[in-house]
Amino acid sequence: MSYPETNHRHFILHKPFGYLSQFVTDAKKKKLLGGLYDFPSGTMAIGRLDQDSEGLLLLTTDGKMSEYVRGRKVEKEYYAQVDGSITPKALEQLRQGGIEIAHEKQPYFTLPCAASRLDPAPEFPERSRHVRDDRHGPTSWVSITLTEGKNRQVRKMTAAVGFPTLRLIRVRIGAIRLGEMPPGQVIEVPEFALTVTQNV
Repeated sequence: MSYPETNHRHFILHKPFGYLSQFVTDAKKKKLLGGLYDFPSGTMAIGRLDQDSEGLLLLTTDGKMSEYVRGRKVEKEYYAQVDGSITPKALEQLRQGGIEIAHEKQPYFTLPCAASRLDPAPEFPERSRHVRDDRHGPTSWVSITLTEGKNRQVRKMTAAVGFPTLRLIRVRIGAIRLGEMPPGQVIEVPEFALTVTQNV
């Protein structure tokens, strides 16, 4: 389905591992979003995923929509595969907030969030760069739902409680879920069906 040029356009993407969440860069040999789809001029990613992270990414030509989604009224849920078998104590630390992480070279203390261990582990397509398996020590998966989004926040949080992240996949933004979308798929939608955050 196509939309009139006078309307803003919105897209849902499963960002693959190894791609930057941007359209231009000075760095050479980097994979950019424009290589996945013929996005219209003015399209912007709403809240970036770093190069090593995967999963749900929303894109839009509407700056006001981008600002709203990046705000604290919309939940963002991540599944993180961590190094080690995460403990109830570590999960409680994540939930309570107050974890000190660095943000723009300054100390930052996280807000309370929802965090739980995922048993059984979720199933995702193999990543292009292999994640080590349990022969080199146990791993576990955790769901973390935030209403904030500092740079590499989930990775910094899990490392701070003793369980560094090995693989990170964003699975939900508001009511929009990654679902069964394969890596690299782009879906154009007439609007984003978002809901405001619930108390975590």
